[in-house]
Parts: sequence; C-alpha cells; structure tokens
Amino acid sequence: MQSTLQEELELEKSVRRLREKFYGKISVEKAVLLMRNFVNNHDQVCRYIVMCKDELDAIGPDEINSLRNDIAAMNVINNINNDTTPQIQTTTDNDIKDIARQLKQLPLTERNLKMFDNASVNCIPSEDRQFACKDCDKMWWRRVPERKQVSKCHRCKRKFDPIPRDKMWGIAEFQCMACNRSFKGHAQFGVASPCYNCSSATMPSRILPPRRNTGPRSRNQHSCYAVDCYNRKEPHVIGLFCVHPRSRARNNLCKVLLGSEPHFSTGSTVATCLSQGSLTQWDLDDIIMDDINEDREDSDS
Repeated sequence: MQSTLQEELELEKSVRRLREKFYGKISVEKAVLLMRNFVNNHDQVCRYIVMCKDELDAIGPDEINSLRNDIAAMNVINNINNDTTPQIQTTTDNDIKDIARQLKQLPLTERNLKMFDNASVNCIPSEDRQFACKDCDKMWWRRVPERKQVSKCHRCKRKFDPIPRDKMWGIAEFQCMACNRSFKGHAQFGVASPCYNCSSATMPSRILPPRRNTGPRSRNQHSCYAVDCYNRKEPHVIGLFCVHPRSRARNNLCKVLLGSEPHFSTGSTVATCLSQGSLTQWDLDDIIMDDINEDREDSDS
C-alpha cells in the first residue's frame, strides 16, 4: 500500500512538472503516458518531445487506452483533472499524435523558442515574488513560474496575484549615491532611509526575499522619514508609513502594509509544481508535494 502511494506521488510530481515545462500544451493523459514510458525520466521525455516530434506520430491510441488498466496512472489523471478548470483542458483528441502536430505548428516566436530551450535543459523559469493576504494579516514569498504568478494563502485558501514591484516592502538593499556605501534595512519602495554612514536620504534599490541568516545582525538602528517611524528622521514626510515591525506594533497596525489583489483565473494555466514553494523551507520536490497535499485537502473539505 505504501509503495503504491509513493508511486502515485512520484508520477504526479513528474506529470505536473512536465506540463509546466510545455506551458500546459500537453494534456494530463499524454503526460502520464510519456512519464510511464520513460519511467519518470524528465531528461529523456523532454529530449523525445523536442528532438523526435515526427516520431510521435507512430504512437497510437491503444497506448493511451492501456492506461485504463494502470491504477496509479488513473488515480494521478483523476487527481490532476479534479484540480483543473474545464478551460485548461485544451486538447480533446484521443491519441498522442496531436502533441506532434501542435509542437510542429507552433510559430517560431521568442516565447516558444524559450519554452523548447528550457525544456531541453530540464528547466522551469521561476521568479521570487511577494504576496500578502490583508484579511489574514499574513505576508509570504513564493517562487512561482515566470509565466503565471499566483499563490494561495494557507489560512483562507484564497489565491492572490503578487504585490506590485513598486509597492513591495521588507528587507531592502540600498546603495548611497553620496558615499557609495551599501547597506540593508526595512523599507518600502518609494520611502527613503538615511544612509548609516553619511545620513544622505537613500532610496531602496530592491526588496530582498527572506533567506536563512548567513552572518551577524547589523548593529545599525533602523530610521526613516515616515511620520510614524519609531526612530523618525527629520524632516519627516506626512503620508509615508514605516514598515519596520517595531513601528507597526507600536502604532497598533497590522503586519501587512498592502494586500495582494485576488487572483481571477483566466483558464490558461495548469496546476503548477512551483506555485506554493516557500523559499526558506522546501526544495523542489517538497514544493511539488506541498501543492499536491493542498489540492487534496481542498477536495476533501
């Protein structure tokens, strides 16, 4: 029983990853068949699709029908299809020849060339983005696919778009233009902080995702020009708000400075393997498992 469950989980992880690599152009059934034929070997499957598109025509419908006798394969197909909106199922044919036709007919756009290049090297392009649920007062970072950036709040189970880049907040990196000193501190884009060295007003250059602590903490005390900063620097600016946790707590403000916009699905995405990856807790396999467990919890509730 345990080995069967593990087999299903490994197959489901492989299928989700393969579909994301090809932007959902491969149906669940076809992805399962390919992974079964190549024993979940992503390198071989991707090379087969990219380099042997013409040979896909030799695969007939009987092979797909053979999955009906494969309990693990059928469970994976049902699990993923239950997570997927009807619009996502872009193919309705009954044989794998359509994969070859679709891929051979794709225009040579930069996006499609990038898809094949990434698939050939077993790569899913991703980006670290910040999300926040205002109602749950919860902020988190997730590594999400570049082409579809969405994440789910673990408390209320609602899906959100990322915080706009020009509104992000947290630990920021600064580069003082006056003395050329680099430093870090709490900030939001658009809110200046004084340089620890020369006190010149310095804007953050980027907001950093959370990482495991790799060294001693800085002894420099936070300070900014926001009107409610606990260590306010003059002249303060009315209308700006300090993002430092101490200032937020002292003023009885919630932790979330700006909530993410709710995500409204367009039906163009697939159940991705990266959508719920915590940057500080999980490696890639654990990220996929996190997605699978969440989807099954939702279906049971």
